[in-house]
Amino acid sequence: MDKIIAQRPEIIQGEIEVLPFKQNDDLEEALEVLLNGHYVLILDFYSTGLFLLNELKAYLKWEQKQKFQEERAKRRNFREISHRIILEVAHQRLRVKKAPKIGWLGILYSDQSEFALSFPEIQGMNSSWQWYKKGIQIPTFSHKIYPWYGTYFPTRFEHIELFDEFLSNTQSDKESAFDVGVGSGILSFQLQKHGFKNIQASDQNPNAIIGMKEELRRLNIQNIDLILGDLFAENEYTQDLIVFNPPWLPSKGNIENLDTAIYYNQDLFNRFFEQAFDRLKPNGKLVLLFSNLVLLTHPNERHPIEEELKTGGRFDKDSLLKKPVAQASKKTKRNLNRRGQELVELWSLKKSLK
Repeated sequence: MDKIIAQRPEIIQGEIEVLPFKQNDDLEEALEVLLNGHYVLILDFYSTGLFLLNELKAYLKWEQKQKFQEERAKRRNFREISHRIILEVAHQRLRVKKAPKIGWLGILYSDQSEFALSFPEIQGMNSSWQWYKKGIQIPTFSHKIYPWYGTYFPTRFEHIELFDEFLSNTQSDKESAFDVGVGSGILSFQLQKHGFKNIQASDQNPNAIIGMKEELRRLNIQNIDLILGDLFAENEYTQDLIVFNPPWLPSKGNIENLDTAIYYNQDLFNRFFEQAFDRLKPNGKLVLLFSNLVLLTHPNERHPIEEELKTGGRFDKDSLLKKPVAQASKKTKRNLNRRGQELVELWSLKKSLK
């Protein structure tokens, strides 16, 4: 595999208007600068960035109990404005005082000596670094995973438990399997644990491939082959089992600034089913891990798997497993009513005999 270049947050550069800011400076002026499309540079403490971010939230009257689409639009607006709060980095360390040490700055920016990044991006890198150092314990197997920066990893595990239940009971051949969108590798590790001999895994995110290569070396696993690319990435081998944990929510409008691990564009499922049909062995199983969240948040939207079974003519339902989602923390900013009605789904499909 050729050298893969990691994705990283964009450096703030070019001719921009910047207001230097310390905690005791004029707050109203800083908010006005941000709202007018300019930048505010934090000079003193890391906590000043947190302070300004919270004041911006309060100014925009951050409400959570609203329609899903309105909630998303408000988040997008806040994201755009908050990313104009910036910090300077010098020699892979944040220049402000009492700042966390973030190892990703050295790993991702070894070619840069002095630059600036948005404060929310730095927050994300800090959180990611903590997960990477500590690791995450997954319920279905003994070892932790160490998710690389910018790589999807689950924060709840019902769908993973469903997949483990399915693999424990499946009678399908275990010569080959394909994990579409490998992320942090959990589904591939489950396939390996349950005896699949030759596993291929793809992801269009280079950071997922970089992180998985690290994990495979650490765990000395040699029967998982990684492929950088979208869906099956032009791989044409047929498989005994194909598994896909797709995004669970439809995008509306421009998907460019949305998390593609969460939001899917309108042609994703048709492309996937078309390619999967050509790559599934006659007696193979196609497994999708999904949720009824799409119907809870978008009542007029069609369930993409049900739609494929109804109109696609390619697959029949083999089995369907469902599991309630654990109760959300009361501290969450998400809609608790939706969480209480949500079910994760495991769809097992087979090629249609029609």
